[in-house]
This record gives sequence, structure tokens and C-alpha cells, in this order.
Amino acid sequence: MFSKSEAAFKEASKYIPGGVDSPVRAFNSVGGTPPFIERGEGAKIFDIDGNSYIDYVQSWGPLIFGHCDSDIENAVIQTAKNGLSFGAPTELETQLAKEIVTLFDSIDKVRFVNSGTEAVMSALRLARGYTGKNDIVKFAGCYHGHSDSLLVQAGSGAVTFGSPSSPGVPEDLTKHTLLATYNDIESVKKCFEDSSDIACVIIEPIAGNMGLVPADLDFLEELRAICSENGALLIFDEVMSGFRASLTGAQGITKVKPDLVTLGKVIGGGMPVGAFGGKDDIMAWLSPEGPVYQAGTLSGNPVAMAAGLASLKKLKSNPTIYVELGKRAKRLMEGFQSAADAEEIPFVTNVRGSMFGFFFSQKEVKNFDDALQNDSEKFAKFHAGMLKRGIYLACSSYETGFISTVITDKMIEDTILAAYEVMREIS
Repeated sequence: MFSKSEAAFKEASKYIPGGVDSPVRAFNSVGGTPPFIERGEGAKIFDIDGNSYIDYVQSWGPLIFGHCDSDIENAVIQTAKNGLSFGAPTELETQLAKEIVTLFDSIDKVRFVNSGTEAVMSALRLARGYTGKNDIVKFAGCYHGHSDSLLVQAGSGAVTFGSPSSPGVPEDLTKHTLLATYNDIESVKKCFEDSSDIACVIIEPIAGNMGLVPADLDFLEELRAICSENGALLIFDEVMSGFRASLTGAQGITKVKPDLVTLGKVIGGGMPVGAFGGKDDIMAWLSPEGPVYQAGTLSGNPVAMAAGLASLKKLKSNPTIYVELGKRAKRLMEGFQSAADAEEIPFVTNVRGSMFGFFFSQKEVKNFDDALQNDSEKFAKFHAGMLKRGIYLACSSYETGFISTVITDKMIEDTILAAYEVMREIS
């Protein structure tokens, strides 16, 4: 079934570390060989062995209209004919920025970069420059890219200050990163007790990198209050949830307004794009207007801007899209839950808009410690069984799945039927 992919993976491993350019793609969490994808069309992807799959990964979120959407594809082709990049201003940057600013009450101005990692890294620097403080608070289980100060693990005992979770990250950098527990306001208060030098708190308001784990609304409200009381900025990392959970991400669900927002994925329509934005008085600190330096040769390149602009315009023109996406995501998770219940397999699910997640777990997952209780062995078996039946799910129990507009009700039902078969096999 995967002979060509196995050969391709072996060849790739000779020239690329681990055979992949992003670790999760190697299938280490689920075993087996990753299918090497040849093309995508609508809701499906096709590998080099000729297998087709209903795609619930959607390039990890950006492809809300599926693969090879004609409007986005045409925008990219027409723009590319005029040049791929100029390293100079284009009107497309302003047009996409205007679309974002118009939608988000918390954003007056936005700066484009090339990835979510870069967006977060830049937002943190801006927060430190604006507040004149050095420490940041992040939550265990929230992933904000691979910049040094965010690759941390919890310290021992009651210590809240983090230590590096990757070789190559100096402790002198991570000592300024404090760890809190998701959905636990007392742990945040402890961070502020331990440090009077906190510049910002960064959070995925809908966490997508420990599985799908939404923040409680009252927790976000308390977080907002603590930041305001202590002169720290609140940063919402909506690289994943932006334009996915709703047209305005988590901010379409909660009334809490952050000081800075990071975005990515959907705003690039499949091209590499990230962005960060906030109110005028904060963004004014960015160079060349202010003293905080940030730059990027390919930032705001016209091809990526055109793809993102086409994607956002389609979303704005049809707000019922999110109703339909939410219904399908909910139906899929209800089906998975019923399949697990039929075999008495512990199982819990979450849905936020077009995002979904599930755990082989006994209890509701509220934070990273809860997520770690997931039966990873059972997840790996489930993933393998679904893959053999043409269902492409995220290859880690700590990732989120996505529904696109081209996934049909029949595809959802076919996926649920496959889930029933696999649950029987692994029970």
C-alpha cells in the first residue's frame, strides 16, 4: 500500500534530517511510514502510491476551502505572472491588512511576516519593548513556534521559571519564560507573585497543539484582568484558530480583547504567511515608526498576499460557511464518540467551529497534564486503521483536525463508518 512512499522516505532520510522538514510529519507518534503526497484536489489528497484520502489535516489548517480552490489558485497564478517578490511595498499588502483590521476590534494595524513562529517571536519583542519588561508567561502545552524563549518545560517542584526543552537553547533566554497551567488562574497569579518584570502573557485561547483544548471563558476574563492590573500585555496566539473557530477566531466566541494578536495559516490561503497586530499605540513602537526592530525580506510578498486576500474575501462574503463547517465537525465527533462508546472505549471530544479534536481518555481534557493521560498506543492504532481506509487524520494525538468547505456530508458519514470498523478492531 505504501511501497513507493517507503522508498521515498528512505531516500529523503539520506538528505533531510529525519526525512522531513517538520518533525510531526515523520509519523513517529503513530508509527509506520508517512505517505508522500503527490497532489490534492478538493477534500482529498493523493499519494505517490495511488492511494487517496479524505483530508482532515488540510495542511494543518490553512486550506479552509480545500485543495486547489479555483479562486485562490487563479489569484496566485495571475499575481505570479507579475513577479514573485519585489522587496518593496505593494497594494496587496494594504488590501489584506485592511481586511484583517476591519474584522478585528483589537487590531488597528498589522505587520506581515512569513510564519507563525516569526509572528509570535516579533510580538514578544514588541511587548517587551513597549512595556520595558523582560519576562513572559506561557502555558504548558501551548505551542507558539520554535523560537528559543518559547521552547521551555516546567521547572522542578513549585518553581515556575522554565528550563530549555531543546538542546541549543541557552538557559539565559528561557529564564525569562514563566510556565503556567492552562485553565488554572491560580498558576498565573503565582507567576506574577514570582516576578514583577512580566511584559506579557501569551496564550492560545483555543489551544490546538495539545489536542483541541479551548480555554474556559471565565479563565480568559480573569487573565485579561490580571494583565491589566499588572501592566502586562495579553497576547492571543490565533495562528491556528484565527478564521477557523469563527470569522474572528476565538474573539468571535469570547468578549475578551487581547492587546496583541498573532495570525497565520488561513490568512495565507496555503502560502507561507504570518502576521501580528494590535492597537495603534502599541504597533507604533515598531520600526521604522518606533524603536523596536523587526524586518523580513519576503514579508508581504505579493503571491502570498494574493492567496490570503482571496481566501478572506470568500470567507467574508458567506458568513454561513462557519455554521456548516461547525455542523460537520460536530457530526464527525458525535460519530467518533458513538463508535467508541459502542466498544466501551474511553473517549472524549471537542469542537470549535471548523476545528475538532479527540482523546482516548477517561475524562474531559482541560490542560496539558490531562492531555498526557491520552492512550497514545490506542490513538496510534486508530490512526493506522483509519489511514488504511482512506482517512487522513493528524498524525499525533496532540494535534487538531480541520473541516474544509469541500468535505461533504457523505464524506463525514463514510469517515464515521470507518471509525466504527477501526474501534472494533482496537477494542
